[in-house]
Amino acid sequence: MHYRRLGHTGLKVSEISLGSWVTFGSQISEETSIDLVQAAYDQGVNFFDCADVYANGQAEIVLGRAIRDYPREDLVISSKVFYPTSSGPNGRGLSRKHIRESIDGSLKRLNLDYIDLYYCHRFDPDTPIEEVIRSMDDLVKSGKVLYWGTSEWEAGQAAQAYGLARQYWLIPPSMEQPQYNLFHRRRVEWELAPLCKDFGIGLTTYSPLFFGILTGKYNDGIPDGSRASLEDMGWIRDHLSKQNISRVRQITELAEELGMTTAQLSIAWILRRKDVSSVITGASHLEQLDENLGSAEMVELLTDDVLERIEEIMGDTFE
Repeated sequence: MHYRRLGHTGLKVSEISLGSWVTFGSQISEETSIDLVQAAYDQGVNFFDCADVYANGQAEIVLGRAIRDYPREDLVISSKVFYPTSSGPNGRGLSRKHIRESIDGSLKRLNLDYIDLYYCHRFDPDTPIEEVIRSMDDLVKSGKVLYWGTSEWEAGQAAQAYGLARQYWLIPPSMEQPQYNLFHRRRVEWELAPLCKDFGIGLTTYSPLFFGILTGKYNDGIPDGSRASLEDMGWIRDHLSKQNISRVRQITELAEELGMTTAQLSIAWILRRKDVSSVITGASHLEQLDENLGSAEMVELLTDDVLERIEEIMGDTFE
Protein backbone atom coordinates (compact mmCIF):
# COMPACT_ATOMS: atom_id res chain seq x y z
CA MET A 1 0.00 0.00 0.00
CA HIS A 2 1.21 3.46 -0.85
CA TYR A 3 0.39 6.49 1.30
CA ARG A 4 -0.18 10.03 0.16
CA ARG A 5 -0.27 13.34 1.98
CA LEU A 6 -3.70 14.81 2.54
CA GLY A 7 -3.18 17.91 0.45
CA HIS A 8 -0.51 20.08 2.07
CA THR A 9 -1.07 18.65 5.55
CA GLY A 10 1.36 16.29 7.21
CA LEU A 11 -1.24 13.51 7.44
CA LYS A 12 -0.65 10.37 5.38
CA VAL A 13 -3.63 8.39 4.10
CA SER A 14 -3.71 5.13 2.16
CA GLU A 15 -4.18 5.89 -1.52
CA ILE A 16 -7.07 3.43 -1.54
CA SER A 17 -9.49 3.63 1.36
CA LEU A 18 -12.61 1.76 2.45
CA GLY A 19 -15.97 3.50 2.62
CA SER A 20 -19.19 2.40 4.28
CA TRP A 21 -21.91 4.09 2.21
CA VAL A 22 -24.87 1.77 1.41
CA THR A 23 -23.00 -1.25 2.80
CA PHE A 24 -22.22 -1.04 6.53
CA GLY A 25 -25.31 -1.31 8.69
CA SER A 26 -27.48 -1.84 5.62
CA GLN A 27 -26.74 -4.12 2.67
CA ILE A 28 -24.17 -6.37 4.35
CA SER A 29 -24.03 -8.00 7.76
CA GLU A 30 -22.01 -6.67 10.66
CA GLU A 31 -19.82 -9.77 10.52
CA THR A 32 -19.01 -9.15 6.85
CA SER A 33 -18.31 -5.47 7.57
CA ILE A 34 -15.86 -6.39 10.32
CA ASP A 35 -14.16 -8.94 8.05
CA LEU A 36 -13.77 -6.29 5.34
CA VAL A 37 -12.21 -3.80 7.74
CA GLN A 38 -9.85 -6.49 9.04
CA ALA A 39 -8.78 -7.50 5.51
CA ALA A 40 -8.33 -3.90 4.44
CA TYR A 41 -6.30 -3.06 7.55
CA ASP A 42 -4.12 -6.15 7.06
CA GLN A 43 -3.34 -4.94 3.53
CA GLY A 44 -2.31 -1.48 4.66
CA VAL A 45 -5.51 0.54 4.44
CA ASN A 46 -5.53 3.14 7.22
CA PHE A 47 -8.35 5.43 6.04
CA PHE A 48 -11.95 4.37 6.70
CA ASP A 49 -14.74 6.71 5.60
CA CYS A 50 -18.18 7.07 7.14
CA ALA A 51 -20.98 9.58 7.76
CA ASP A 52 -23.58 10.17 10.44
CA VAL A 53 -26.49 9.51 8.05
CA TYR A 54 -25.22 6.25 6.55
CA ALA A 55 -27.82 3.64 7.52
CA ASN A 56 -29.28 6.17 9.96
CA GLY A 57 -26.17 6.07 12.13
CA GLN A 58 -25.81 2.30 12.12
CA ALA A 59 -22.79 2.46 9.77
CA GLU A 60 -20.85 4.44 12.38
CA ILE A 61 -21.78 1.91 15.06
CA VAL A 62 -20.60 -1.00 12.92
CA LEU A 63 -17.37 0.77 11.94
CA GLY A 64 -16.72 1.61 15.58
CA ARG A 65 -17.03 -2.04 16.51
CA ALA A 66 -14.83 -3.09 13.59
CA ILE A 67 -11.91 -0.85 14.63
CA ARG A 68 -12.11 -1.11 18.40
CA ASP A 69 -9.14 -3.47 18.77
CA TYR A 70 -6.77 -1.60 16.42
CA PRO A 71 -4.20 0.98 17.60
CA ARG A 72 -5.86 4.38 17.30
CA GLU A 73 -2.67 5.94 15.96
CA ASP A 74 -2.79 3.57 12.97
CA LEU A 75 -6.24 4.72 11.84
CA VAL A 76 -7.64 7.68 9.94
CA ILE A 77 -11.39 7.80 10.53
CA SER A 78 -13.76 10.23 8.86
CA SER A 79 -17.37 11.23 9.27
CA LYS A 80 -19.65 13.97 7.97
CA VAL A 81 -22.35 16.42 9.01
CA PHE A 82 -25.23 18.09 7.15
CA TYR A 83 -28.08 15.72 6.42
CA PRO A 84 -30.99 15.25 8.87
CA THR A 85 -30.19 13.18 11.94
CA SER A 86 -33.18 14.23 14.00
CA SER A 87 -36.60 15.78 13.50
CA GLY A 88 -37.20 19.49 13.80
CA PRO A 89 -35.83 22.55 12.02
CA ASN A 90 -32.39 22.31 13.65
CA GLY A 91 -31.83 18.62 13.00
CA ARG A 92 -29.94 19.22 9.77
CA GLY A 93 -27.61 21.68 8.06
CA LEU A 94 -24.38 23.33 9.18
CA SER A 95 -25.54 25.57 12.00
CA ARG A 96 -23.29 25.70 15.05
CA LYS A 97 -25.98 23.81 16.97
CA HIS A 98 -26.33 20.95 14.50
CA ILE A 99 -22.56 20.63 14.04
CA ARG A 100 -21.97 20.45 17.81
CA GLU A 101 -24.71 17.89 18.35
CA SER A 102 -23.73 15.83 15.32
CA ILE A 103 -20.06 15.51 16.25
CA ASP A 104 -20.99 14.31 19.72
CA GLY A 105 -23.36 11.75 18.23
CA SER A 106 -20.75 10.48 15.78
CA LEU A 107 -18.08 10.19 18.48
CA LYS A 108 -20.47 8.20 20.65
CA ARG A 109 -21.48 5.82 17.85
CA LEU A 110 -17.88 5.33 16.69
CA ASN A 111 -16.71 5.01 20.32
CA LEU A 112 -13.85 7.44 19.66
CA ASP A 113 -12.39 10.45 21.44
CA TYR A 114 -11.74 12.29 18.18
CA ILE A 115 -12.39 12.02 14.44
CA ASP A 116 -9.47 12.52 12.08
CA LEU A 117 -11.37 13.96 9.11
CA TYR A 118 -14.72 15.74 9.49
CA TYR A 119 -16.57 16.83 6.37
CA CYS A 120 -19.35 19.32 5.76
CA HIS A 121 -21.37 16.81 3.74
CA ARG A 122 -22.95 19.47 1.51
CA PHE A 123 -22.99 23.28 1.28
CA ASP A 124 -25.63 24.90 3.48
CA PRO A 125 -27.15 28.01 1.85
CA ASP A 126 -29.02 28.79 5.08
CA THR A 127 -25.92 29.14 7.25
CA PRO A 128 -23.27 31.85 6.80
CA ILE A 129 -19.93 30.36 5.80
CA GLU A 130 -18.25 32.25 8.64
CA GLU A 131 -20.46 30.40 11.16
CA VAL A 132 -19.49 27.09 9.60
CA ILE A 133 -15.78 27.92 9.66
CA ARG A 134 -15.86 29.10 13.27
CA SER A 135 -17.77 25.98 14.32
CA MET A 136 -15.23 23.72 12.62
CA ASP A 137 -12.37 25.76 14.05
CA ASP A 138 -13.85 25.23 17.51
CA LEU A 139 -14.02 21.46 16.96
CA VAL A 140 -10.38 21.28 15.89
CA LYS A 141 -9.20 23.43 18.80
CA SER A 142 -11.27 21.35 21.24
CA GLY A 143 -9.56 18.17 20.01
CA LYS A 144 -12.73 16.51 18.75
CA VAL A 145 -11.59 16.84 15.11
CA LEU A 146 -8.09 16.92 13.61
CA TYR A 147 -8.88 18.17 10.08
CA TRP A 148 -12.07 19.50 8.57
CA GLY A 149 -13.16 19.72 4.98
CA THR A 150 -16.03 19.77 2.54
CA SER A 151 -17.88 17.28 0.37
CA GLU A 152 -19.51 18.14 -2.96
CA TRP A 153 -18.95 21.87 -2.49
CA GLU A 154 -18.42 24.03 -5.54
CA ALA A 155 -14.84 25.19 -5.99
CA GLY A 156 -15.89 28.78 -5.39
CA GLN A 157 -17.59 27.87 -2.12
CA ALA A 158 -14.54 25.98 -0.86
CA ALA A 159 -12.27 28.83 -1.94
CA GLN A 160 -14.45 31.33 -0.08
CA ALA A 161 -14.28 29.19 3.07
CA TYR A 162 -10.51 28.95 2.77
CA GLY A 163 -10.13 32.69 2.23
CA LEU A 164 -12.38 33.64 5.15
CA ALA A 165 -10.57 31.23 7.44
CA ARG A 166 -7.26 32.86 6.59
CA GLN A 167 -8.74 36.32 6.97
CA TYR A 168 -10.00 35.62 10.50
CA TRP A 169 -7.01 33.48 11.55
CA LEU A 170 -9.13 30.34 11.71
CA ILE A 171 -8.24 26.81 10.61
CA PRO A 172 -9.11 26.41 6.91
CA PRO A 173 -10.52 23.30 5.21
CA SER A 174 -7.91 20.68 4.35
CA MET A 175 -9.84 18.36 2.01
CA GLU A 176 -12.77 18.06 -0.38
CA GLN A 177 -14.66 14.84 -1.14
CA PRO A 178 -16.14 14.92 -4.65
CA GLN A 179 -17.52 12.20 -6.84
CA TYR A 180 -14.92 11.34 -9.47
CA ASN A 181 -14.90 8.61 -12.08
CA LEU A 182 -14.75 8.09 -15.84
CA PHE A 183 -18.31 9.36 -16.19
CA HIS A 184 -18.16 12.20 -13.67
CA ARG A 185 -15.11 14.39 -14.27
CA ARG A 186 -15.83 18.07 -14.81
CA ARG A 187 -15.74 19.35 -11.22
CA VAL A 188 -12.46 17.64 -10.35
CA GLU A 189 -10.56 18.26 -13.56
CA TRP A 190 -11.85 21.71 -14.47
CA GLU A 191 -12.69 23.29 -11.12
CA LEU A 192 -11.16 21.54 -8.12
CA ALA A 193 -7.69 20.77 -9.53
CA PRO A 194 -6.71 24.48 -9.57
CA LEU A 195 -8.05 24.85 -6.03
CA CYS A 196 -5.92 21.94 -4.83
CA LYS A 197 -2.85 23.47 -6.41
CA ASP A 198 -3.42 26.97 -5.04
CA PHE A 199 -4.61 26.11 -1.51
CA GLY A 200 -3.23 22.64 -0.88
CA ILE A 201 -6.64 21.00 -0.59
CA GLY A 202 -6.52 17.20 -0.64
CA LEU A 203 -9.04 15.23 -2.71
CA THR A 204 -10.59 12.10 -1.21
CA THR A 205 -12.76 11.01 -4.10
CA TYR A 206 -15.75 8.69 -3.90
CA SER A 207 -17.76 6.48 -6.30
CA PRO A 208 -14.78 5.49 -8.48
CA LEU A 209 -16.90 2.75 -10.09
CA PHE A 210 -19.91 4.98 -10.82
CA PHE A 211 -22.28 3.10 -8.51
CA GLY A 212 -20.92 -0.25 -9.70
CA ILE A 213 -21.47 0.43 -13.41
CA LEU A 214 -17.71 0.57 -14.03
CA THR A 215 -17.27 -2.97 -12.75
CA GLY A 216 -18.81 -4.21 -15.98
CA LYS A 217 -21.43 -6.26 -14.14
CA TYR A 218 -24.25 -4.53 -16.01
CA ASN A 219 -22.70 -5.05 -19.46
CA ASP A 220 -25.20 -7.81 -20.28
CA GLY A 221 -28.17 -6.68 -18.23
CA ILE A 222 -29.06 -6.28 -14.56
CA PRO A 223 -28.06 -9.38 -12.55
CA ASP A 224 -30.38 -10.64 -9.82
CA GLY A 225 -29.25 -9.41 -6.42
CA SER A 226 -27.25 -6.48 -7.78
CA ARG A 227 -27.91 -2.99 -6.42
CA ALA A 228 -29.61 -1.92 -9.63
CA SER A 229 -32.08 -4.77 -9.21
CA LEU A 230 -33.30 -3.40 -5.87
CA GLU A 231 -36.54 -1.46 -5.87
CA ASP A 232 -35.08 1.57 -4.08
CA MET A 233 -32.07 1.82 -6.42
CA GLY A 234 -33.86 3.17 -9.46
CA TRP A 235 -31.38 6.05 -9.62
CA ILE A 236 -28.70 3.54 -10.62
CA ARG A 237 -30.90 2.15 -13.40
CA ASP A 238 -31.26 5.71 -14.71
CA HIS A 239 -27.55 5.63 -15.61
CA LEU A 240 -27.75 2.32 -17.51
CA SER A 241 -28.31 3.88 -20.90
CA LYS A 242 -27.28 2.09 -24.09
CA GLN A 243 -24.54 4.65 -24.66
CA ASN A 244 -23.12 4.28 -21.15
CA ILE A 245 -23.13 0.48 -21.32
CA SER A 246 -21.50 0.58 -24.75
CA ARG A 247 -18.69 2.66 -23.33
CA VAL A 248 -18.23 0.35 -20.35
CA ARG A 249 -18.07 -2.67 -22.64
CA GLN A 250 -15.23 -1.02 -24.53
CA ILE A 251 -13.47 -0.17 -21.26
CA THR A 252 -13.87 -3.83 -20.28
CA GLU A 253 -12.25 -4.96 -23.53
CA LEU A 254 -9.33 -2.58 -22.96
CA ALA A 255 -8.92 -3.77 -19.37
CA GLU A 256 -8.81 -7.40 -20.50
CA GLU A 257 -6.10 -6.53 -23.03
CA LEU A 258 -4.06 -5.05 -20.19
CA GLY A 259 -4.62 -8.03 -17.88
CA MET A 260 -6.82 -6.30 -15.34
CA THR A 261 -10.50 -6.00 -14.51
CA THR A 262 -12.79 -3.15 -15.48
CA ALA A 263 -12.89 -2.00 -11.86
CA GLN A 264 -9.11 -2.02 -11.55
CA LEU A 265 -8.69 0.04 -14.70
CA SER A 266 -11.26 2.54 -13.46
CA ILE A 267 -9.59 2.96 -10.08
CA ALA A 268 -6.06 3.04 -11.52
CA TRP A 269 -7.19 5.78 -13.90
CA ILE A 270 -8.00 7.93 -10.83
CA LEU A 271 -4.85 6.97 -8.90
CA ARG A 272 -2.68 8.33 -11.70
CA ARG A 273 -3.62 11.85 -10.53
CA LYS A 274 -1.26 13.07 -7.84
CA ASP A 275 -3.78 15.64 -6.57
CA VAL A 276 -5.97 12.75 -5.39
CA SER A 277 -4.99 11.87 -1.84
CA SER A 278 -7.19 8.77 -1.59
CA VAL A 279 -9.78 6.90 -3.63
CA ILE A 280 -12.65 5.82 -1.40
CA THR A 281 -13.86 2.41 -2.51
CA GLY A 282 -16.77 0.28 -1.37
CA ALA A 283 -17.00 -3.47 -1.08
CA SER A 284 -19.63 -6.00 -0.10
CA HIS A 285 -17.38 -9.07 -0.07
CA LEU A 286 -13.69 -9.88 0.39
CA GLU A 287 -13.01 -10.76 -3.24
CA GLN A 288 -14.25 -7.35 -4.31
CA LEU A 289 -12.04 -5.65 -1.74
CA ASP A 290 -8.97 -7.55 -2.94
CA GLU A 291 -9.78 -6.66 -6.54
CA ASN A 292 -10.06 -2.96 -5.70
CA LEU A 293 -6.84 -2.91 -3.67
CA GLY A 294 -5.01 -4.55 -6.57
CA SER A 295 -5.67 -1.44 -8.68
CA ALA A 296 -2.61 0.32 -7.27
CA GLU A 297 -0.34 -2.14 -9.07
CA MET A 298 -1.97 -1.33 -12.40
CA VAL A 299 -1.26 2.40 -12.59
CA GLU A 300 2.06 1.90 -14.35
CA LEU A 301 0.23 0.12 -17.20
CA LEU A 302 -1.69 3.28 -18.06
CA THR A 303 0.66 4.59 -20.73
CA ASP A 304 -0.09 7.66 -22.81
CA ASP A 305 -1.47 5.40 -25.55
CA VAL A 306 -3.81 3.67 -23.10
CA LEU A 307 -5.01 6.98 -21.69
CA GLU A 308 -5.67 8.23 -25.20
CA ARG A 309 -7.76 5.14 -25.95
CA ILE A 310 -9.75 5.75 -22.77
CA GLU A 311 -10.47 9.30 -23.88
CA GLU A 312 -11.62 8.07 -27.28
CA ILE A 313 -13.96 5.55 -25.68
CA MET A 314 -15.47 7.91 -23.13
CA GLY A 315 -15.90 10.87 -25.47
CA ASP A 316 -17.83 13.84 -24.07
CA THR A 317 -18.76 12.39 -20.68
CA PHE A 318 -17.77 15.48 -18.69
CA GLU A 319 -20.65 15.61 -16.21
